[in-house]
Amino acid sequence: MIKLRQSALLLPRAALAAIVFTSLFACKSANDMNNLLPRSQTLPVFNPRVTTFVCEAEATKVPPIDAQAEAWFQEALALEDPEIYIDDRDYKKIVQLTRQAAERRHWKAMLNLASFYLEKRDPPHGVEDAVRLVEDAMRLGIPAAYDRMGTYSMNGTGVAGDATKAYAFWQKAAQMGNPQAMAFLAEKLNAGPNSEDATHCSNIPIATRMLECALGQGYGPAAYDLHYLYASPRDATGWIIGDDTRETKARALKVLHEGVRFGCKDCANTLAIEFGDPFDLATMMVPFVDKARAERYRVLSNALGFNPDRRFPNLDKILPLPPALLPPWDGTRQSLLAAAMGVSAAPAPPPKPGVASHHTDRRFLDAAFKLRPVDPEHADHDSADAHAPTAGYWQPSANRQPERVRAMLARVAPGLYRAGEKFEQFPFPEGEGLGPIPGVVWERQETIRHNHGAVEPLAPAGLTRVVPANAAPMECASDQVCPVSGVWQPWVHPDHPMHAIVNRHWRQAWLNAGQAFPQPERDWLLALPAPEISWYLMERSG
Repeated sequence: MIKLRQSALLLPRAALAAIVFTSLFACKSANDMNNLLPRSQTLPVFNPRVTTFVCEAEATKVPPIDAQAEAWFQEALALEDPEIYIDDRDYKKIVQLTRQAAERRHWKAMLNLASFYLEKRDPPHGVEDAVRLVEDAMRLGIPAAYDRMGTYSMNGTGVAGDATKAYAFWQKAAQMGNPQAMAFLAEKLNAGPNSEDATHCSNIPIATRMLECALGQGYGPAAYDLHYLYASPRDATGWIIGDDTRETKARALKVLHEGVRFGCKDCANTLAIEFGDPFDLATMMVPFVDKARAERYRVLSNALGFNPDRRFPNLDKILPLPPALLPPWDGTRQSLLAAAMGVSAAPAPPPKPGVASHHTDRRFLDAAFKLRPVDPEHADHDSADAHAPTAGYWQPSANRQPERVRAMLARVAPGLYRAGEKFEQFPFPEGEGLGPIPGVVWERQETIRHNHGAVEPLAPAGLTRVVPANAAPMECASDQVCPVSGVWQPWVHPDHPMHAIVNRHWRQAWLNAGQAFPQPERDWLLALPAPEISWYLMERSG
């Protein structure tokens, strides 16, 4: 999971703990109707005493991401790599690529562009433009946009500062599936009976559920708070209901290890201390002191401190939990990181250029992509000033016209339009009528990768280790036993609602022959039937 870019001008939410939100516990009368602007909408007041929480996955709530937009977005992320000194980064190009992606409704690009506006990376755009971008994302139903508006509301960034409204937005974001909002609210609900105050409330079952839901979506930092809840079971009000046991410690240890896979620096640092120099040998979480393991976790912790976008899905290849023995390591930082990080296949040869890739006008389409309709989005074209409501490729049709007219429009290749750009008009074929064809309907089309369904997890350059492409990788069903030791990639059909949190490099697993494949509901805490997933061998051991 690539973390969304928060502007350096915004206070981190962790620093907002001192904000008094006593008013959040009080009832507040709702308006009869929401204001037109999403920033001003009326939402239910945050309820810390809620008794149920339904785990939703953010990836199932967001619109499909255009493949060309995703390519631009990944390129922008690579150009902002922490390995590049900040003064040497080409922010003009980074902003340009991010804007191109945002114009195609790439929701992560929209939110990142808003941060660039706040940081004055793209004058004359500023705070109001950032707020409007976030509102555009809210209109698309993006959970992370509600989370961002909560931060704006708490900080008074372009909107009135209002703690009650901020928590209402965060509550909405969590209910919609945003893992960052879940983890933040869970921290506020994770208090003991003697530590409740104006900023914390005891609601341990809901805090646990939120953290599990966030971790299941690949949000590593949730593991850090979750391991405390696993290590020392407590009742709903925060009272400890039993001593730490071997089982509770093992569960906490496992979730910290999972957090390291997903990029949790605090998790890696905690395990480095536990294995290397525990505070108390009588209560330590790990089964034994192991300086060698501690050193490896410390290397990973330092790497995550430098670049929090790193992920180590194949951690077990080089650093498995006890009782497994530690594999050999040459002691270098790079070899440890390379072994633990995800892998991606070397780029395949580009597809043969098609007709669209030879166009020099708006009908040009890169040979790496093909188009498919975005049902049911369309724009009617009954006037001379009809415009594209959003950027992208648009295809004309006129189903109410005679066959000859429909056939003529069917031969018109989809054209690329900017948001607000005027649509073309088409005259009738000779003998069918006069003037522009009325009743034209424009259907938006999105780009998808023209790779014949290849298993290709995408990641910004430098965040995966590139391995030779396998034209026909070994495939296994989830109920099979792993037949070959190596790196395995879970995969669902690209149209699957959870493809965005399954078909990722950070969801890979290093498995030894004879091991069972991870099960989504048990190991990922995702409501995803295992038979819907296939596993593909990305790299064989040795």
